[in-house]
This record gives sequence, structure tokens and C-alpha cells, in this order.
Amino acid sequence: MKTLTVNLGERSYPIYIGSRILESDELLARHLTSSQVMVITNETVAPLYLERVKQRLTGKETAEVILPDGESYKSIESAMIIFDRLLAGKISRDASLIALGGGVIGDLVGFTAACYQRGVPFIQIPTTLLAQVDSSVGGKTAVNHPRGKNMIGAFYQPQCVLADTSTLDTLADRELSAGLAEVIKYGLIRDLEFFEWLEANLERLLARDAEALAYAIERSCLNKAEVVAEDERESGLRAILNLGHTFGHAIETGMGYGTYLHGEAVAIGICQAADLSRRLGWLDADSVERIVSLLARARLPVTPPTDLDADRYLDLMAVDKKNVAGKLRMILLERIGRATLPMAVDPELLRATLNEYGRR
Repeated sequence: MKTLTVNLGERSYPIYIGSRILESDELLARHLTSSQVMVITNETVAPLYLERVKQRLTGKETAEVILPDGESYKSIESAMIIFDRLLAGKISRDASLIALGGGVIGDLVGFTAACYQRGVPFIQIPTTLLAQVDSSVGGKTAVNHPRGKNMIGAFYQPQCVLADTSTLDTLADRELSAGLAEVIKYGLIRDLEFFEWLEANLERLLARDAEALAYAIERSCLNKAEVVAEDERESGLRAILNLGHTFGHAIETGMGYGTYLHGEAVAIGICQAADLSRRLGWLDADSVERIVSLLARARLPVTPPTDLDADRYLDLMAVDKKNVAGKLRMILLERIGRATLPMAVDPELLRATLNEYGRR
């Protein structure tokens, strides 16, 4: 097992990464100080891992909520279901919530924990690659709104993250690829050596080689932990973690939540961000091709949906948390391994990317 730390002073917490760590009684007990625990999961994950987690909660007063699976359920309505169960069960302020599932469950439970009685402790147990390398780490919690993804939320850190790599054995191939989009992102924004390692080892990851997956998860979490420790609330550096996300969130919202998995939409967005970086004179054509090629090898989509034209994209992208005073700001690439901070972009160059990239 590997242990990393997100260094946030009094709110610091560990990330445990290892195979079959869900079978450890000691890890959960170390971070559960309350006698009351509620586990929130979904219909896909519950049959696989819910009982395993509950077996670690001997002596606790436990409750559970099992929600439908899918991005469309990352909503205020789902949060209200959890609130109702918390109140009906007379769950106290010192109780702990456990998020058992992928990014949707993690974000939803974190948001609920931040709001219930103005904040209760929670633990992240991510069961997808995307959640293990990205959404479970850093304390960004949210639910979606029909007009914009992740627009209602809070910064709220977990007590710990338990990333059991053996849960990836049951992960669908499409979900594995979606997670690889976020893994590749870390190489692009700040870790050239890792990007080059991914180019050389992608097939091992797709084949679920345990050693390769463990290394990719650890390296990704290390990158994110360092960024979050420096800029917890995204006032500067942390924004680089959103490479491709302004485009990607527009795709997810415009096409309907769940049509594209988050990682799939981000993969397309990264390609569009690379194309726009080329138009600004930073990336050369060969670098763009390296990026697109690696994402395509990861079995991810690399061209935008034909249903979204430039005007619709721009309308959706106007609802983005990085925008200031109505001006669109984006994360781009100065080179592979170095991202820009949020910056205003030339509207004509952006429109050229929206009109031309992947549409010829």
C-alpha cells in the first residue's frame, strides 16, 4: 500500500492506494470516530462492494442509501434523498458519511456532507479509475444543474481517500478509458516525464496490468495533491487541473448528462484545447498529433459531436467557473508538460477551433 498526503494544515488527509485495502478493518476505523455511519452508493456498485464495506463497520450504527447509477443523478433531487434519509434516521452532526462509488457518488456525497448540519465528516472510497485519480482528491464537491455542470457545490475535504485498485477489476472497459483521460491530463499540464511513460505503457494500462495501474494512480494523485496543497480553492494554480474541461463540460451539458462519460468529454476538450494552443503559436502540429494519438490509443473519442455548433458551444461555455466579468478564460498548453493559468482567448481563434477542429 502507498500513502500520500494532501497537505492542508489542520485539514490534511491521507490517500491510501493499494490492492484489497477495503478488506482492512484498521484503515476505516482510523478515520471513523462516530458511532453513526451512512454509506451512500449506487445500484451498480452496491452488489459488488457494499457488504464488504459494511463488514468493516462492526459496532457502528449503520445506514445506507442506494441511488440509481449515472451522471443524470448527480442532482439536487438525489441530494434531497440523502438529506431525507439523514433526517429520518436522526443522524447527528458527528456522524460520518462514506461515498462508495465513482465520481458522481463522490461529488454528490461530498456536497451533501458539506451541507448537512453545516458539515459532517465523510470518507471517499472511489471505485472507478477516474474517481481514484481525480474527483475523490481535492475536496471539490458539486451537483449539476440543467444549465451547467458542477455549478452548485462547495470546497469540502474528506477525512481520507481509500483507493482500492482491485475494484478496477470489475470496471467496464469504457469507464477505464474515461479515467485514462484524466491520467493523461496530468502528464500534459505539469509532468512531461509521466506523459512519456504513458506513451510507452498505455497498452499495459488498457490490459489492467496491476503494477502499471498502481503507478499511474499514485503519480496522478501525487500531481493533484501537490497542486491542491498550493491552491486549495482554485484562486490560481489549481485551475490548470481543468485542461479540456471548459470544452468538455459544454459537451456534457449540451448533449445531455450521461451521453458522454466525463472522461470522454474531457478527452475531446483536451484535443480542442491543443488545437487552440497550436493556433496561438505554442504547440506545433507534431505535439498536437502526439496528444490526439495518445488519447485515441486510450480508446477515447477525439472529435467533437456534430450536434454542437460554435454558437451553441460558446453559449454553454459562458457558464464556466473560470470566467470573470463575463469574459471567457481557458486553460491551454504552452507545451506538453506545461499548462497556462486561466487566460482570456482570442474569440476568433476560439471560433476557428470550434468550427474546424475534427469537422473536416
